[in-house]
Amino acid sequence: MSAEATMSTILIVDDDEEIRYSLSRVLGSRGYQIETAASGEEGIEKIKSGLKPDLIMCDVRMGGISGIETLQHMRSASSSLQIVLMTAFGTAQTAIEAMKFGAYDYIMKPFDVDRVIEIAEKAISSSQDMKSAKQYEKKVNYEDYKEGIVGSSPAMQEVFKVIGQVAASDATVLVTGESGTGKELIAKSIYQHSLRSGGPFVAVNCAAIPDNLIESELFGHEKGSFTGATNQRIGRFEQCDRGTIFLDEIGDMALATQTKILRVLQEGEIQRVGSTETIKVDVRVIAATNKDLETMVEEKEFREDLYYRLNVFRIRVPSLKERKGDIPDIVDFMLQNLVKERKARVTRVSADALNALTAYNWPGNVRELGNVVYRSAVVAQGDAILLKDLPDTIRGSRVASPAPAASQAVADPATQAAPAPAAASSVAPTESAPMPQEAPPAPAPVLPVPEAMPISLPAIYDKLYHELRERQELRILSLIERQMIERAIDETGGNQARAAEILGITRNTLKKRLDEYSSR
Repeated sequence: MSAEATMSTILIVDDDEEIRYSLSRVLGSRGYQIETAASGEEGIEKIKSGLKPDLIMCDVRMGGISGIETLQHMRSASSSLQIVLMTAFGTAQTAIEAMKFGAYDYIMKPFDVDRVIEIAEKAISSSQDMKSAKQYEKKVNYEDYKEGIVGSSPAMQEVFKVIGQVAASDATVLVTGESGTGKELIAKSIYQHSLRSGGPFVAVNCAAIPDNLIESELFGHEKGSFTGATNQRIGRFEQCDRGTIFLDEIGDMALATQTKILRVLQEGEIQRVGSTETIKVDVRVIAATNKDLETMVEEKEFREDLYYRLNVFRIRVPSLKERKGDIPDIVDFMLQNLVKERKARVTRVSADALNALTAYNWPGNVRELGNVVYRSAVVAQGDAILLKDLPDTIRGSRVASPAPAASQAVADPATQAAPAPAAASSVAPTESAPMPQEAPPAPAPVLPVPEAMPISLPAIYDKLYHELRERQELRILSLIERQMIERAIDETGGNQARAAEILGITRNTLKKRLDEYSSR
């Protein structure tokens, strides 16, 4: 019996006495403390009276309020509860509503005992993770970061200093950095702290506008100046008079348009397409790019004179992997923002999940982090993001844990945040008591390979074939396959795609093998 089981409580809510008895007997034999309720109302009352179970197993169809209604009431009392619904009617409606209102999972009646134990252990493991997430406190005051730039790392402090230096001037600023680092946020911060903050701020993505339309977009056009020009149009520079224009991805701008941008910077005037009249504009220009403009200048892909006009002040925004220490603050800010926008109910993140987020290298930078946090907050079953809620690629970034013993199966890291499961069907406590009237499964044997055995394939083959012929009860072939798979999973830190590549098999085949090991 595991220590985790003895500390965990399960509340069984079902109006069928036989179901309550059977589940109590099955789960109680695993060392869990069992509480029961004969109706949804009784279960809700127990929660309100102070019962804090690690898992609630609730029937969908009962006399009185339904399981879905019970789930909603319990969720309103405590958003961290792990609730598994039980039903004999596995309809799409049931499944959708169960997950919509925050159920951990749902299982079908009649029960498969191994499946009940597996789900219970996984849910309780999530409950333990949820409790650890309570130690995660807010890192930032949302109101202090209204501009959306979060970070206290030395690299970001340098960025803030330069913003402070250039904000009050009208100097042109070139913001550089990888895609997704938040260059537009930097531009907005410069604008908000400038003397032009009362004027307009206009952002233009130069890469998103076709070359034949970019001049019309920036400078406007006269009626009839080209096919489709049915009316006079005011361009972005005119709209932005006495304000700030942000030219994003300026490295993608055509050379012909670059010439006209240079004129705006030098003369402070524009011409609409199809017009000979010059129009004076008072606009501050902030440009941004993720390209190497110096190389583009050398290769004649970017005007040298325009480059020097733009590069009066330069701010390089560091990539997220250069400031990983800022990730906890950024995640906290993003969660607070999601709650304010009513896009998610999640307010916390577990320590394991935060460690995985910090370990990942983030090629898409802050933009990618934002997408992952939003996605994880949507799938989270409670008010905290757990390790299991993160995408596979992020979970695989964790530091590899020690290799599991040969007597243990490898759990699918996509769904498992607890210790490796036992070789039997359990998925969490490896020392749990056996089921009633069942003999505990024998541990998987370790091959007796002598230390002096020569490191050569023929010798290894001879030794293995001898064991296969003389000791058939060991199931040598399946054991070798299992140990190789466990080794690959451990070596890759749970990254199934990489493990499958090392083993020379498809990911589907690997997943199938892991599922087989978990069900034994």
